[in-house]
Amino acid sequence: MSYEIKGLRDECGVFGIWGHNKAAEMTYYGLHAMQHRGQDGAGVVINNGKEFVTHKNVGLVNDVFEDADFSKLQGHAAIGHIRSATKDTNDFEHVQPMKFEFQNGSMALAHNGNIMNSYDLRGELESEGSILQTSSDSEMLAHLIKRDGKSPSMEAIKKALRQTMGAYSFVILTEDMLYVALDPHAIRPLSIGSIGDTFVVASETCAFDLIGAKYEREVLPGELLAVSDNGIESMFFAQKESRKLCTMEYVYLSRPDSNLNDVNVHASRKRMGIELAKETAVEADVVTGVPDSSISAAIGYAEHSGLPYELGIIKNRYIGRTFIKPSQELREQGVKMKLSPVRGIVEGKRVIMIDDSIIRGTTCKRIVGLLREAGATEVHVRIASPPITSPCYYGVDMSTKEELFAANYALDDMCEMIGADSLAFLSLDGVEKAIVQTDDESQSICKACFTGNYFVESND
Repeated sequence: MSYEIKGLRDECGVFGIWGHNKAAEMTYYGLHAMQHRGQDGAGVVINNGKEFVTHKNVGLVNDVFEDADFSKLQGHAAIGHIRSATKDTNDFEHVQPMKFEFQNGSMALAHNGNIMNSYDLRGELESEGSILQTSSDSEMLAHLIKRDGKSPSMEAIKKALRQTMGAYSFVILTEDMLYVALDPHAIRPLSIGSIGDTFVVASETCAFDLIGAKYEREVLPGELLAVSDNGIESMFFAQKESRKLCTMEYVYLSRPDSNLNDVNVHASRKRMGIELAKETAVEADVVTGVPDSSISAAIGYAEHSGLPYELGIIKNRYIGRTFIKPSQELREQGVKMKLSPVRGIVEGKRVIMIDDSIIRGTTCKRIVGLLREAGATEVHVRIASPPITSPCYYGVDMSTKEELFAANYALDDMCEMIGADSLAFLSLDGVEKAIVQTDDESQSICKACFTGNYFVESND
């Protein structure tokens, strides 16, 4: 068996709710809280007891729901999705959730992640007569669920998931159930919350905070949940493996107020900065962080080093995240518009600039240049994660070795190319110390992009 390697991967967010009379509005707020996970599309499918109602489009959550009439989006259950596109075009047909109509019912489905054996599964489905309309893994899973012609059920979904291989979270809505599934290694984040008798699931706990939901627990590796008016039924569709949550969730992707596996993202990033200061001390006058995801690490670095932390770089809040922009041209344009140095802070100073990671080198080079233009006498770049040297096949936007800066250049060469006076990365041990706070395997992390050791592989 082989798996398909595409150019870029997406990092999205899912939300689901059952048992609330304002399910659509709760989903809107949940998606709004997770806007950072995708900027190219958003949508909701509501079960109103009679039919499924869909509202979705390309664009930001607020744009998609600006003209939404929530009086017509009534229902007790809903699923939602925010999308980060993997192409320069934001095509509507790939915006999720996807709704499917059968003779004996309806189903809606949304997912975050990547099915690594999608190419082979698509071939099998097509050989049996299925005609898939999109390249979405969501549509493919729907066909797998209906492969035997039966109505969506716990057993049909379990059978479909057992055929997949990869990193994913799914939310599936039927007339009488909300199904929730997480990959056998729990590479993608997914949590369960509650509002009284209402159950909610979300990629990040920051969504719970906004809607007043109580965090209950993480969805477990390989777990399949069926949520209904009778409560939650849990089973495992695959042999339970050790959790391997994506390290980049802590480093960059998740909001700092989210908790992943009982570890607060801000606290873990601050510890990354502390470990980085221990490992890579340098003489300087001021520490500054690249907004937003590097601020926590910069605070930790400054705290441990005894240097002042200053707001040396300002972010334009109306420009999106450059890392998840689909093309190099758009990424470079976004960086130029996005960040501005504070001359009064950095002029005449030796600056330690903390960034969370280097993917392609685009942002880092630009910011070093901005700091020098603003009068910094020295710029020492410190990265609060190890060098990313291997592509990710598990759903994060970095899937070819050719586009990874650290995979193609030595440390001294990288330093020269970004125009810094020095460059250093946090060690693998350092990032693990910052994240893993227990002795068991519940908080273990995926480090494949740093090591090249993939624990989910093809069977070839």
